[in-house]
Amino acid sequence: MSRIANSPVEVPSGVQVTLSGSTVQVKGPKGELSMDVHPAVEVTQEENVLRFAGRDGSRASKAMAGTMRSLVNNMVQGVSQGFERKLELRGVGYRAQAQGKVLNLTLGFSHPVEYPIPEGITIETPSQTEVVVKGIDKQQVGQVAAVIRSYRPPEPYKGKGVRYVDEHVALKEAKKK
Repeated sequence: MSRIANSPVEVPSGVQVTLSGSTVQVKGPKGELSMDVHPAVEVTQEENVLRFAGRDGSRASKAMAGTMRSLVNNMVQGVSQGFERKLELRGVGYRAQAQGKVLNLTLGFSHPVEYPIPEGITIETPSQTEVVVKGIDKQQVGQVAAVIRSYRPPEPYKGKGVRYVDEHVALKEAKKK
């Protein structure tokens, strides 16, 4: 059984957490996030520490308390430090370029792929083959990176495509005669 809910969330200086009913609101130097807490979870605040516990002692409420603790911890980390996901493009002629609110990708198709950048996300292209997705919401950063990767996922024979920087692609051997 998970014991994640037993460890408290430490709130760093410069981050303000407000509990109102079942809503947790977190403000920090990078921005502001809010979330509704599940009704089976009780949140208590003591100075710079947030504690999570199930309202009843059931297994489901303990599991949900661990989930809520992780989500609130991600919110606190997001407004204080932020999150980023790095992608790299591998392949001849594969390029990326951020222009305003649009990410232009050349991925070997007969047409360029234009991805509109959602609110709350910034995309940088340090080089033509690197894409850095940044934001304060961990789920949104991961989703945007996954959508960009889905345009041309790495193929298993040459490894061409869009991949995460830390991703390992197992290459297959070509068919023999």
